[in-house]
Amino acid sequence: MTGWQMLFYKEVLRFWKVSFQTIAAPVLTAALYLLIFGHVMQDHVKVYDRIDYASFLVPGLVMMSVLQNAFANSSSSLVQSKIMGNVVFLLLTPLSHWAWFVAYVGSSVVRGLAVGVGVFLVTLGFATPEFAAPLWIVVFAVLGAALLGTLGLIAGLWADKFDQMAAFQNFVIMPMTFLSGVFYSIHSLPAFWQQVSHLNPFFYMIDGFRYGFFGQSDASPWLSLGIVSVAWLLVSAVALHLLRTGYKIRN
Repeated sequence: MTGWQMLFYKEVLRFWKVSFQTIAAPVLTAALYLLIFGHVMQDHVKVYDRIDYASFLVPGLVMMSVLQNAFANSSSSLVQSKIMGNVVFLLLTPLSHWAWFVAYVGSSVVRGLAVGVGVFLVTLGFATPEFAAPLWIVVFAVLGAALLGTLGLIAGLWADKFDQMAAFQNFVIMPMTFLSGVFYSIHSLPAFWQQVSHLNPFFYMIDGFRYGFFGQSDASPWLSLGIVSVAWLLVSAVALHLLRTGYKIRN
């Protein structure tokens, strides 16, 4: 294998060796969300005319799990390497900043998609799936995982300890995920909060992903694709710059 392939393999193996924690635990969490919210809110929340609430909830939970675990993979790996001091062994190699980027983001995409597939399989017992536009499902799942994996890379470079990484996840990633329409349609919100939701890039990832299942969404899937793509390109440019300059890992 080449250098980036070996680093990619190492990162995939890192989370796969503890898959009970990195894969099974998030799947269980999502299943509990579906059990609780789906049961309690089933008769009280109306979203699209022909779709029951449990079915509406499934794509949101799948995408939420993909995003959160893609972020956790790259951020936790980098912070752990910095704290334990073994990041120096990577710095001694002739790997380019592109190799680092592809390996860390690629492994985050793999973990995010693995968790997403697990969540979807578990939810088959609670709701009947629809696949109105399967290509949109794949595109938004991969693009969303890549975006959050890149954000995790930036957070891992910035953080010097687990407390800082947890703060980034709890005060940035988690609120933006929960306020992106996972559990509701933004059309049920007052006009002001609908406008606020449209400023959240996570909303477009989840809304576009949901369009792939039902053929209905709160925003145009093309608009969502454009916003998510631009957001990923901007975040990727920042991550590559930090890797190229060795931000907090070469000094």
